[in-house]
Amino acid sequence: MATESRPNPADSQTVSRPPSALEHLWDRCFQALTHVAAWAILVLLAYILWKIGAKAAPAIGSYRLGFLTDSIWDAQAGRFGLLPEIWGTLYSSLLALIIAGFFGLTVAIFLTQDFLPPRLAMVFRTVIEMLAAIPSVVFGLWGIFVVIPEIRPLAEWLHLHAGWMPIFGTSFNGPGMLPATIVLAIMVLPTITAISQDALQAIPYRTKEAAYGLGATRWEAILKVLLPTAAGGIFSALVLGFGRALGETMALAMLIGNSNQISLSLFSPGDTLASLLASHFPEAGPVEVGALMYAALVLLFITLMVNVLGNALLALTQRRISGVS
Repeated sequence: MATESRPNPADSQTVSRPPSALEHLWDRCFQALTHVAAWAILVLLAYILWKIGAKAAPAIGSYRLGFLTDSIWDAQAGRFGLLPEIWGTLYSSLLALIIAGFFGLTVAIFLTQDFLPPRLAMVFRTVIEMLAAIPSVVFGLWGIFVVIPEIRPLAEWLHLHAGWMPIFGTSFNGPGMLPATIVLAIMVLPTITAISQDALQAIPYRTKEAAYGLGATRWEAILKVLLPTAAGGIFSALVLGFGRALGETMALAMLIGNSNQISLSLFSPGDTLASLLASHFPEAGPVEVGALMYAALVLLFITLMVNVLGNALLALTQRRISGVS
């Protein structure tokens, strides 16, 4: 005959007793530490903005908003404009996000939906995570010696047969928007893949079982149930990946061509804000340093706006998915 288990009085007393004075002290210390850490981040951000803003103040006073619409960067003439760099930053980052978003989400589905044995899937996850540890300059060298020679025949064929299209309208001479975009997409890929995997793995398995129970096929369950459920996490991955692409420096400085022009062509050279800062700072005079600091503020503002708009769209998407008006 089975004996009925009875609760231990000592255990109930341990659970129900009020917190001790020492536990109260530890709780308050931890709460104070979290507050200090949060305020320290805000203070650090304010300090960075103050230091950069102080250096940029003369340029802001001299060039004002015309700095954002001018297309000429001539340190000798004292004329500076950021429009080509703003275009190159947004254009290259958006193209890289499209490529990395598609492949990152595809890889995340492939690794989380039992397409591979668990051990083999772990090997693929490790390889993808290792991409995030490769230095940017190594990606740049790889782009110069591997990516550019490999895509040259295809680029020349596209320009010859589809040169009437603006995106193929110029000849391919080496460094340019296309190799920079490809390398940038590979650099962003681990971020998007890792966060998308976490979003898909966080979905309860019963959700998938319910879809199968209603007669859905495997791909119907993935595309119509799992992806909409994980839309918030996937969108966060895209926003973080876009932010990473906006601030990438060395690889783009080595691959994009550093040409002060605006073009839709994937084969033409261009420039970005980050690569402008990296390439001009070593030899910049006092006047150009102020203009470069102004450019740094513009890059910070663009990154901030991307994150703010991303969070707003994420909140809107989650409300629509949950049915809340």
